Amino acid sequence: MQRRDVLRLLTSAAVVSSLPLEMFQSLQQARAEVGPTVGLRTLNAHQNATITTISELIIPETATPGAKGVKVNEFIDLLLTEWYDKPDTERFLQGIADADAASQKQFGKTFVECSAAQQTQLMTVWDNEAMAYARISKLAQKTKSAQPPANFFYTVKRLTIVGYYTSEIGFLKELGASIIPPKHAGCAPLSEARS
Repeated sequence: MQRRDVLRLLTSAAVVSSLPLEMFQSLQQARAEVGPTVGLRTLNAHQNATITTISELIIPETATPGAKGVKVNEFIDLLLTEWYDKPDTERFLQGIADADAASQKQFGKTFVECSAAQQTQLMTVWDNEAMAYARISKLAQKTKSAQPPANFFYTVKRLTIVGYYTSEIGFLKELGASIIPPKHAGCAPLSEARS
């Protein structure tokens, strides 16, 4: 599966549970590239703080680490650097700037400077806009009409979910799934493979 196909599916209405296996494996390979020494290559410090804060509010730490703990921000940075085309990366970065502009307009400070209550208030508005985008996008797919421009918060939510659930913690502890099958039956007939 080509990276462009993976990104197209990521912005579609599909959820993690319905991702094609090949796409999920591609994303897990990308996730494996996010190590302790990767560092940021596309996001600057402020953009990174914004993405880290938003993703942690989407998947907060509970009994297991949240989005910040599994480095969703670095996963997103990797996709922006190595998978996204330049115009898509620029559009995503503009989305971060637009989020700060909305925050400045409403509260007089950037998103990361806002209180948790203010951040939640902003994200509620953005989530409502993202869900409207999802409905319009789904209708456009059905009617085979032009897709609306990507919604920033919808994209961040999708990338956060995928980044989290392709991590070891998200995949094994939260989903309870095993990456390695417990048994390989090779070329055995189907009846033998079941035993």
